[in-house]
Amino acid sequence: MIVVHHLNNSRSQRILWLLEELGLPYEIRKYQRDPKTMLAPPELRAVHPLGKSPVISDGDTVVAESGAIVDYLIERYGDGRLAPDPGTPERLRYNYYLHFAEGSAMPPLLLKLVFDRVESTPGPFFVKPIARAIARKVKDSFVLPQIRQQLVYLESQLAERTWFAGEAFSAADIQMSFPLEAAAMRGGLDKNYPKLTAFLERIHARPAYRRALERGGQYDFA
Repeated sequence: MIVVHHLNNSRSQRILWLLEELGLPYEIRKYQRDPKTMLAPPELRAVHPLGKSPVISDGDTVVAESGAIVDYLIERYGDGRLAPDPGTPERLRYNYYLHFAEGSAMPPLLLKLVFDRVESTPGPFFVKPIARAIARKVKDSFVLPQIRQQLVYLESQLAERTWFAGEAFSAADIQMSFPLEAAAMRGGLDKNYPKLTAFLERIHARPAYRRALERGGQYDFA
């Protein structure tokens, strides 16, 4: 039995969704973030030394990192589903977006979250104005332009095809869901990006996505 070590409001929601799309049986072990730090609890270190989610265990096999988990599940249980044929242009795009989601899309969104907290967290009166000024400068000069550049790029990609790998829905779309949901929440993804907005509407309407939400619990990004 596949066990998903699931952290609330995290990337592991994508893994639940993938398992629902594949129709695979699985068990969920739920973990809650620390309400102050928003970090995963130390209990996750008993599953994987880094103590982060997502992590799955499948018998004696433990797999961490979203992209690696997607690769593992598709290779072992996909039976040709949710991945384009090897050697095709669609497969190349599929592989690209599996890595792009975490390697390129997420870092500026995480930086924005960090600097937003720097601006909003209370601190000594003589330090706070300086910290806020630095945070705003970094966001305005680097972080926000990076996010906008990526959103424009991704919008153009979906202007050329229905899904990220091609005309068929694939696990690459599942992988891309989290950065785009995060961008819609805090990164400026709005109606100015109609293709990306439509993408989010399509994935949120999928029955497997809805089932994963019901099983996973709290997920503020949907």
